Amino acid sequence: MQKRSSSALLILITLLIVTALTLSLPAQESRTLIVNGQPGHVTVIQVNGRSYADLEALARVVNGSLSFNGNQVTLTLSGTPPPADASGNPATNPGLSKGFLKAGIEAMFVVREWHSALANAIQNGFPIAATWLADYRNRAATGLRLASVAASTDSDHNAFQLLTNAFNLMDKLSNQYLASIQSRNYIPPDSLANDPLDQKLLNCGHSLASMAASGQFVDDGSCQ
Repeated sequence: MQKRSSSALLILITLLIVTALTLSLPAQESRTLIVNGQPGHVTVIQVNGRSYADLEALARVVNGSLSFNGNQVTLTLSGTPPPADASGNPATNPGLSKGFLKAGIEAMFVVREWHSALANAIQNGFPIAATWLADYRNRAATGLRLASVAASTDSDHNAFQLLTNAFNLMDKLSNQYLASIQSRNYIPPDSLANDPLDQKLLNCGHSLASMAASGQFVDDGSCQ
């Protein structure tokens, strides 16, 4: 009888301890945890103003794994998840491909040479001839075609359109001053400084250079 009473008392004490622990824990809340642009639902507990996340759920979000050895817990990252789009799905084309980036930079280099040659002729009063302008144009067009072949992702194709816009701006600027020469119009040495078309081309070039440096497609409207 005494043994049965002791067992009942032990069960009662155990229930009281479990109940007290349950009441002392704050309510758990399922929140969306975003790591490097990858969203995931992770249980978060608030204790004394601090947030504590479920390790196993966190490991799933960061595409990692957990291992246990005694009192040691190891979180291993197998890779960084790609950024997610607005719908929460991983982006399929996170940036510019290496092949396109290389071809695009080479294409813009030729356009820059084309512009430098025209600017040098205008500023120094040198003759502007259709022959050497056509040579620069042909080289730039070849670079543009190579960039088109190298484009493989959505970001590449979007960036290629801006690259094409830069080529067209340079072609229009070149034809504009060639037409002035053929019409025997005087071209002041500072003409480019006051030319809105040239300023637009320069802004476009700066935008493309920033895009190449970051490796990400960004359209700030400069090449439109």
